Amino acid sequence: MTKNHLLKVSLPILTFFAAWLGGLSTYYTDWSWYESLNKSSFNPPNYLFGIVWPILYTLMAVVSFLHAKLMYKWYIPQLLLNSGWSWLFFAQQQPEIAFIDIVALIGINLVILMKLKGQDAWLSFVMYLPYLLWITFASILNLSILVLN
Repeated sequence: MTKNHLLKVSLPILTFFAAWLGGLSTYYTDWSWYESLNKSSFNPPNYLFGIVWPILYTLMAVVSFLHAKLMYKWYIPQLLLNSGWSWLFFAQQQPEIAFIDIVALIGINLVILMKLKGQDAWLSFVMYLPYLLWITFASILNLSILVLN
């Protein structure tokens, strides 16, 4: 198996592993802390996150498979930041540090999107864009929690 084939297989696996780690962080969370926080009026209901994230992780996995060689230098750090945000915000109850994490996550994903655009990979660009939009929205929710609490 060539290095590129190994990347093509391993990046999607790492994507779902990061999803599992992020989910694990929320599984062991003291939800009374989160429920006690003041949230913005545009904070979506909790069940919506359980619908959106699997779709986004699947799209991310497909794009990482299609463009493994192009993405791997940026993709693995973004996966670490992605699952790290859940751990920082929910498990450690540190929304301030989680906000720094998610801003870095947005930055890395902007680089990934620009690399996809530069390769004329428009379908992959369109498939990956919802993830960037969602984490940008999540950063606004994170910031609103900081402001309101």
